[in-house]
Amino acid sequence: MCSWWREGLTPNTRSLRASFCPHPLSGRGGTQGELVPVFSSRVAEFWLLSHAIRLAFSDHGSAPSTQTSATIRARSRAAPSADPAERHAWTLLRNRGVLGLKFRRQHVLHGFIVDFYCASEHVVIELEGDAHDGDAQQIYDRARAEFLAAAGFRIIRVRNKDVSREHFQTRLRQVL
Repeated sequence: MCSWWREGLTPNTRSLRASFCPHPLSGRGGTQGELVPVFSSRVAEFWLLSHAIRLAFSDHGSAPSTQTSATIRARSRAAPSADPAERHAWTLLRNRGVLGLKFRRQHVLHGFIVDFYCASEHVVIELEGDAHDGDAQQIYDRARAEFLAAAGFRIIRVRNKDVSREHFQTRLRQVL
């Protein structure tokens, strides 16, 4: 049996209810008698889907955990090197600058780093620049947005050229 499942190395372990079933390859050249966990919880489905998305699009072949020291270091390196549109958006959103909502910058949600996040309304604002125009990046962005939407977050995508207080207010009023 896989020891990492028994050790509970999954998010929200208390909410997960695992039942075990025979390994699909047992008796056909696979591991004889091994049991694998089967989760009925939506949390487990989200967790597995998020790792599958990150594995499919990562260059190094392993999915990052939700918030490790490497993730925190990456966030701290990303903030000073943010493009001008992201810096301008942060000056508009910080200190409850738009509709009195408090936003966090470069926040980790289910292992993904989002540009801006409002915890009280579960709203994510993602800025899209030229880097998001490629086919592979659009597929990744769409899969990530679908995953976060299924987890209960409302996603707002804004092109860098459209960053303004009025545009943010209009888009936020539409989703709230």
